[in-house]
Amino acid sequence: MLKVNNISFGYTSKEVLKNISFQANKGDYIAIVGESGCGKSTLLEIIYGLLHIDKGTVYWNEKKLLGPNFYLIPGEDFMKYLPQDFDLMPYTTVEDNIGKNLSYLDEHRNQRIAELLDVVDMVEFLKTKVKNLSGGQKQRVAIAKVLAKEPEVLLLDEPFSHIDNFRKNKLRRSLFKYLKSKNILCLVATHDTTDALSFADKIIVLKDTKIETIGTPEEVYNNPTSSYVASFFNEINEIPLAAIDKNSTSKATKLVYPNQLTVVPKSSIKATVLHSYFKGSFYLIESNLNGTTLFFEHTEQLQTGASIFLKIH
Repeated sequence: MLKVNNISFGYTSKEVLKNISFQANKGDYIAIVGESGCGKSTLLEIIYGLLHIDKGTVYWNEKKLLGPNFYLIPGEDFMKYLPQDFDLMPYTTVEDNIGKNLSYLDEHRNQRIAELLDVVDMVEFLKTKVKNLSGGQKQRVAIAKVLAKEPEVLLLDEPFSHIDNFRKNKLRRSLFKYLKSKNILCLVATHDTTDALSFADKIIVLKDTKIETIGTPEEVYNNPTSSYVASFFNEINEIPLAAIDKNSTSKATKLVYPNQLTVVPKSSIKATVLHSYFKGSFYLIESNLNGTTLFFEHTEQLQTGASIFLKIH
């Protein structure tokens, strides 16, 4: 089990992370999301042992991880960390990069490399030099490389940022299925909420140095603690309660996703259509509700300027 207890850190006197605490078990996938500069990468570097902390502790299976001030070579042997710069050898082959940390005396070496190339869908590039690969292909090789010695904990920083969407979904399914089968704990810093919603066991949302919320994808999505949290997963509407109930004098708002609004013949919520955005299986409609921008989903394109009534469900 990984235990992060009340860690705080700052590159200067200003703290980037403050009183961060959470736990994770073997085989878990923890997604860490938040706006740029909120400390996602910093948190991974602290856990791996690249940054020293004076406040707080990190434990793995009840053993305290001491960090770079106590080790000549930073990092833990049972962990692997993949930063955003890949750390590949460009003038050697894909095979050599993945097998760098595998002994040539290991009779299963070639089989292991082939297995990992299959996971990242790069089998046909075994003998290709890394310098001849695209950015997305290099990223897939880098993922295979950090998995070569089968770590107990895997830390990934934006692992799919360079990969085309049509490959990304297949790779995510293949990778996270593989990690589960090997009981590898995986922590991923990501801007891509599909990673989090579809595959994570828990989501941690960081904001202003602290954990804004933590929970299962269903808990975080269905019960967002703020518009900041909800905005990572979809457009979010903050509808004034007075617009829902004409008798209300409250200045509070209700958080509503676009798919939670339906066009009806008559209701207390009357809006004006501003624009229709085609999304494939539906249209995202932008509308105006008494000066407030409101987004909702509809099966058809709506005429600009049309008045419609909406119901929250």
